[in-house]
Amino acid sequence: MKRNIITAILMTVVTTILLGIVYPLVVTALAQVLFPNKANGQLIVQDGKTIGSRIIAQPFTGAGYFHPRGSAAGNGYDAANSGATNYGPTNQKLVDRVKQDVDAARTENPGKAIPVDYVTTSASGLDPQISPANAEFQAPRVARERGISDEELLALVRQHTEERQFHFLGEARVNVLELNLDLDSKFPLQKRASR
Repeated sequence: MKRNIITAILMTVVTTILLGIVYPLVVTALAQVLFPNKANGQLIVQDGKTIGSRIIAQPFTGAGYFHPRGSAAGNGYDAANSGATNYGPTNQKLVDRVKQDVDAARTENPGKAIPVDYVTTSASGLDPQISPANAEFQAPRVARERGISDEELLALVRQHTEERQFHFLGEARVNVLELNLDLDSKFPLQKRASR
């Protein structure tokens, strides 16, 4: 009995050190050496200043910018509180919010089909991408604000469209932060819209 207790205690100590300290340190060190960008959150740095992450959405509200998917994470795009509302499809709060967003979208682009991801939030509330259809839906507003043609803007959207991974996984997508940064670089606003 005493021997079993000592063995159990030693096993607990050894596995705690190996799996709770050594293993995480080795994996972290390997990630820093082999994939430093991904291990550090795929941060986007301009002029020595970190302006965002390629993998976490941030809000853009100005009319001259593409807007990401809506977020129900905390107060919106809150990485410390990510998650959806978990409302079911028959929940009246969800139905009312989507109806309100659809009405606003119809005002912005009358007669155009509204992409689903334009009026719905993602499961995490932090998705940095939108569908190409969502980007095309927003293009007239952004082009008007930037004083450029829809065709110029859609060409830029196409440049930023990532196809399905391995041609069959996921969906085509557009990274909103990268697109907006390129937009600022190539077609700056005369009068800066709020981000």
